[in-house]
Amino acid sequence: MTHRAARSAELAQSDAPDTSSRKTSKAVPHTTGGASAHEASSHAAHSPVATARDLAGARTSRGPARASRLLPPSGPQRVLALAQLSNSVGDGAYYVTSALYFTHVVGLSPGRVGLGLTVAWGIGSLVGVPLGGLADRRGPRGTAVLLALATATAVSSFLVVQGFVAFVVAACVYASAQSGLGAARQALLAALIPAGERTGLLAHLQSTLNAGLAVGAGLGGLALHAGTRSAYLGVFALDAVGFLVCAALLWRLPSVAPTRGDRKGNRELGVLRDRPYVLVTFLNTVLLLRMPLLSLGLPLWITERTEAPAWLVSALFVLNTVAVMTFQVRMARGVRDLATATRAIRRSGIVMPASCAVFALSSGASPWVAAAVLVAGAVLQVVAEMQQSAGSWQLAFDLAPSDRMGEYQGFFGTGVTVARTMGPLVLTALLVGWGTPGWLLLGALTAGASYAMGPAARWAASRDGVPGHRADVGPRNGGTRRTPVTTATRN
Repeated sequence: MTHRAARSAELAQSDAPDTSSRKTSKAVPHTTGGASAHEASSHAAHSPVATARDLAGARTSRGPARASRLLPPSGPQRVLALAQLSNSVGDGAYYVTSALYFTHVVGLSPGRVGLGLTVAWGIGSLVGVPLGGLADRRGPRGTAVLLALATATAVSSFLVVQGFVAFVVAACVYASAQSGLGAARQALLAALIPAGERTGLLAHLQSTLNAGLAVGAGLGGLALHAGTRSAYLGVFALDAVGFLVCAALLWRLPSVAPTRGDRKGNRELGVLRDRPYVLVTFLNTVLLLRMPLLSLGLPLWITERTEAPAWLVSALFVLNTVAVMTFQVRMARGVRDLATATRAIRRSGIVMPASCAVFALSSGASPWVAAAVLVAGAVLQVVAEMQQSAGSWQLAFDLAPSDRMGEYQGFFGTGVTVARTMGPLVLTALLVGWGTPGWLLLGALTAGASYAMGPAARWAASRDGVPGHRADVGPRNGGTRRTPVTTATRN
């Protein structure tokens, strides 16, 4: 059977009843350390498979077992996790303070701040693809280090910004470097980690990301409480230092050889001609419209359409953050190939509409009944989020050509930017404007995109004529032809 036919057959199995859960402990590599795209993560070159002896040992040595689930193993995995943590702490502090810094300290109007950031992230989403291509041509480690340094420089420039034009320029550099850094990190992860272990690694890094953002948000809260210029400047300095540390940690990883050269035969932005992958990215973008739900959609719904207490907004955010930190790795363990990835996304397409329906029931209820209903809806929502995340990570890697991983990851990552840009408009119109019918429509959109992902992924897996398309991923054993890693370059 050809590889293409095997990949299609594998995906076709995703429509069959799921009978693999009882065998997960033996079929799925036990990735103890984590991972994530921007979760960057530690790479388990030595990831043991769980055996009966391991399980017996876990009963008698619960402490070490718990530690292994929380900490990545030493080596590249731990380095990637530390790099992720270093910049996510600064980012968390930046996110909660930047708006007030630019309006109260720099003196820009809220409208100009919003316009500048929209322009910046729009440009960042466009340059993420060519910067990912640069990682393919020049090597992902060096590209990631340079982009981390560029991000640190951009954040540092915010300390001296005085006017709107300077703010827009600095914001464009910041957004562009961030988008490219995400693509380069993904390419580096793909080069160092076997295909069957990447999703588990990304799940660990997602947990690391949430932990760092939570700590950073707490530090940012202290700066907001102080309310002084020095406190705000300290936050930006912390974020800049975080990216410098990130660059230093990434430089410690092994150097990875470029996956494609500068030959004239190489088509730039070839991902845009790859219609199946474009469709998969589009469907994933639709699923990501739930991203502004906790930061915008639910706060507006709670305050405008329910009698629930306003402080519940913060409680639901904490619930989501803690749940992802605690359970994302477990939720991702069963996702190891294209079939299990599409199955996870399809399950999220059942859970997310149920969450939307539950949220809709909170309207018109008494305050505490509404609060209880909203908590139940938030639990369903975070389950759907973790299922969809795990499935999309696997698809993003397995459907991309191995020699254009940075370019393809840069394009797939544009879905996040588009969702963050369009999501507030869509959610505001649906939830605040339409109310209960809006929730039901949002659930229907999610269900439709989730179930369409299976056929789209099968199309992408069986396509012909894609230069460098991945022919090196074994659907069952999780093996992969590893990208050459140069030796004696661990600086």
